[in-house]
Amino acid sequence: MVKFIAECGLNHNGNLDLTYELIRQAKWSGADIVKFQLGWRGKEGELNHIDKTRLGKMIDFANYMEIEPMFSIFDLPSYELIKTQRINRIKIASRTVIDNPKLVEKIISDKYETIISLGMWNKDELPFELGEKINYLWCKSKYPLMPEDMGGFPKKFDAEKYSGYSDHTIGIEVCLIAISRGAQIIEKHFTLDKSDNTIRDHALSATPDEFNQLVKTGREIYKLISLNI
Repeated sequence: MVKFIAECGLNHNGNLDLTYELIRQAKWSGADIVKFQLGWRGKEGELNHIDKTRLGKMIDFANYMEIEPMFSIFDLPSYELIKTQRINRIKIASRTVIDNPKLVEKIISDKYETIISLGMWNKDELPFELGEKINYLWCKSKYPLMPEDMGGFPKKFDAEKYSGYSDHTIGIEVCLIAISRGAQIIEKHFTLDKSDNTIRDHALSATPDEFNQLVKTGREIYKLISLNI
């Protein structure tokens, strides 16, 4: 079964009420996981400042909506903060793989299920040894990612080192291609308003209707390829 991650990131624009609505709409859209970021533009007074109280409210609301909350961890203080909460898995951005590999090693050693994007990773070998609790996502760190920049996109996810795909393209079509090639995790940016220019991610994100279409079509494709037809 494919897992769908609604990557809200900083698309809450620093507004807690908007954060709640993003979580609610992610659940309505069929996402399995709703994801935010800790430590990126997260200092006091910055757009993504999330303290322990706010973090607890976000997680409580996600649990109320019966959708799994997940966070990308960018630094050690954010990791110490997330450890105060009940979280099943942690996301690692490719920037953290490069800038803070020791933090990633610590998270892995603490036995969290870890999903790692490789958008900035340009080596053939994987940064950390594969294990049953590590999943790597194929990704390219361009915003938006245009078709001419898709070189290296896996032909078969189930035959390579990637469990899934983290998407920065406009639209849902590339996500569906990834599923048809065996991707079992799809991460797609999620917004309520593509025209919002607070940060760049809104424009390349899926709206609730688009994300819902992605989930429904993607799950049907996955069921069909599971039959080896």
